[in-house]
Amino acid sequence: MATAIYADRSASISELKKNPTATVKSGEGRPVAILNHSKPAFYCVPASLYEKMLEIIEDRQLARIVRSRLNEEEVEVNWEDL
Repeated sequence: MATAIYADRSASISELKKNPTATVKSGEGRPVAILNHSKPAFYCVPASLYEKMLEIIEDRQLARIVRSRLNEEEVEVNWEDL
């Protein structure tokens, strides 16, 4: 059965063990699929991309909260009262 690989580059676990930094760099800023017996075991993601992913996730969570509150009644707030 074929397995989808969601990365342009892949490397074996042995390659990762030999030279982790080179494996990450081979992805040129994108994820690298780490294969075990020709199947993806996990994805190696550069720190900068991981940070962007977390920001996107947080933005989507905040957007979901905003959408859920769109029809709520407005509350008047006076800056001096804060």
